[in-house]
Amino acid sequence: MFILSKLAWWLMAPSDLLLCCLLTGVILGATRRWRRLGTALAATAAIVLAMVLILPVPAWLTLPLENRFPQGPAPAVVDGIVMLGGGQLPALSEARGQPTFGHAEGRLIATVALMRAFPRARIVIAGGNGEPFPDTLMTEADVTRGVLAEIGIDPAPITFEDKSRNTWENANFTRTLMQPKPGETWLLVTSALHMPRSVGIFRRVGWPVVPWPVDYTTRPDGGGSHVAQVSERLTQLDAAAREWVGLAAYRVLGYTADLLPAPSSR
Repeated sequence: MFILSKLAWWLMAPSDLLLCCLLTGVILGATRRWRRLGTALAATAAIVLAMVLILPVPAWLTLPLENRFPQGPAPAVVDGIVMLGGGQLPALSEARGQPTFGHAEGRLIATVALMRAFPRARIVIAGGNGEPFPDTLMTEADVTRGVLAEIGIDPAPITFEDKSRNTWENANFTRTLMQPKPGETWLLVTSALHMPRSVGIFRRVGWPVVPWPVDYTTRPDGGGSHVAQVSERLTQLDAAAREWVGLAAYRVLGYTADLLPAPSSR
């Protein structure tokens, strides 16, 4: 199921679909038999691409997810902190001999700040290797451990969960490792876009957490965005689409109780 989900997403990512439709349309348009179909396909792809570039479509898809769980004040007492992996590049880190992130560095920055604010809190950093066919034994947790060591933070007291490949496994494996007790307060650190699906999964496995969203790409009022270049807009579109598809798939699979988890349990 894990491998199938990864392969399916490679085919379903909006940017890939647009490119495939455009290229297929151009190829078919060059033939006599399929000229009309090819022209229509290429035109449709071009119109959708233009809408993405002219209108803030990626931001429209992103905003409801990033605003779903606003970050409130930190609790007075924090028993533990869970940081979900994301953005670490294990294969490139191994090849270059240094910890490398592609995005979502805000998760680590926020976790380090929380560690200093709550020195007695238990810390767990989750993340195995999410590639369907990994070409390295290094994991996201390994990359994070290397970053912490480089900035002078002793990783020894931190628990690293390095077997999980997706968010469902993040929640299950970290819960098994940490054995949270009823009544404890645990913060969940992940990207704001990823928070609704993450909270829904943690609730499903019986681990209520306090959301601590980071890595925003939209303003809370929806006005403006730092995303300007074509490549950035397509990246934001893919990321938002991935979360919406993931929410629907996880609801069907029973990994979450709600299609779009709300800030408080129902």
